[in-house]
Amino acid sequence: MVAANYFPILFFAALACGMGVAMMVAGRLLGRHKPNVQKNSPYECGFEAFEDARVKFDVRYYLIAIIFILFDLEVAFLFPWALVFKHLGMYGFVVMAVFLTILIAGFVYIWKKGALEWE
Repeated sequence: MVAANYFPILFFAALACGMGVAMMVAGRLLGRHKPNVQKNSPYECGFEAFEDARVKFDVRYYLIAIIFILFDLEVAFLFPWALVFKHLGMYGFVVMAVFLTILIAGFVYIWKKGALEWE
């Protein structure tokens, strides 16, 4: 029966949700709750927020993030390729050279367009 194949997945999903709820309840029941001015003060940055948290970001921020992810994935392709480089031979080298050429052409394009400039 097909439904029996999904039982382990549903079991572990229910177990994970149950453990999460149990930990939150245990923390609420067993933890000390004594808030004071020091505990409720802003942290990490050290000063009060001066803008609304829902301020819109510039589109360039998202473009830089997408470009970073793109080049990060490129490195993720290079590691496995480097591990099996000897087994791939000349074909593997040519395929990776074409991949890197396309990637570098895209990098040069975004560099010339000024997408990496920040004001």
